[in-house]
Amino acid sequence: MRDGRRLAVEEWGDPEGSPVVLLHGTPGSRRAVVPREVTDARPGLRFIAYDRPGYGGSDRHPGRRVAHAARDVAALADLLGLERFAVLGVAGGAPHALACAALLPRKVRRAAVLACPAPPDAEGLSWFDGMTSAHTQEYSRALTEPVRFADRLAARSAEIRTDPAAHLASLREGLTDADRRAVSAPPAGEMLLRGYREGLATSAYGWLDDTLALLSRWGFDPDLITRPVLLWHGGQDAFTPVGHFHWLADRIPRARPVLDPEAGHFSALEALPEVLDWLSGASPAAS
Repeated sequence: MRDGRRLAVEEWGDPEGSPVVLLHGTPGSRRAVVPREVTDARPGLRFIAYDRPGYGGSDRHPGRRVAHAARDVAALADLLGLERFAVLGVAGGAPHALACAALLPRKVRRAAVLACPAPPDAEGLSWFDGMTSAHTQEYSRALTEPVRFADRLAARSAEIRTDPAAHLASLREGLTDADRRAVSAPPAGEMLLRGYREGLATSAYGWLDDTLALLSRWGFDPDLITRPVLLWHGGQDAFTPVGHFHWLADRIPRARPVLDPEAGHFSALEALPEVLDWLSGASPAAS
């Protein structure tokens, strides 16, 4: 990068295909956005993914905002010769995909965001309403006791590096039946394990900075996004409550809202094939 940082980037698929930039969840890595069997089934697409700063092989960018993702993606696009591309973000990566749609309107054709939180300053939204008590406590600690929160993430990251399967098993305990089904599928489960292990391989900084960025002013206004945006959400999502989905759907001018009332947070993994087809223009089904 121009500021001297290094970003870890990976691309696969058809080098002449329609480009799709993938933005991973929190925590995660470039290798844990879409199961490889899903991307392999779409030979007309070129996939590009990168570790956000502080994750995996990417250098940290202290104090980064959500909006900074647009700068990084624009630099990657220039490096790889991408004039126009789609973006896809899942969970913690979803606001970063919205940043690209908002701030790179001449480059981004379409954006798809799944299980996306709303900005923390979302007017009229009770941000924590419907969220699990564990997530509410974690976010509250990040806001009120950032040093203690950072220490806690460092300890959790060390545990995950040692045994990522135990972390995934602990997540299953509080999941809906739909989410348990989603993470129990071997391709999805293996991808999540790889993402946790590789994303947190060197430190917890990516996880920490992601959380602080999501809880701070994002640096752009979703109301001003001019590109088509597919919003997918599970009605049973207790990590990112459905109120966030409704808030974004009401404000993004060209939003295409898709709400699955029986789905949970990790059910987004099961929606990815149809979402990718919409991004590529191969299917109008998700509209």
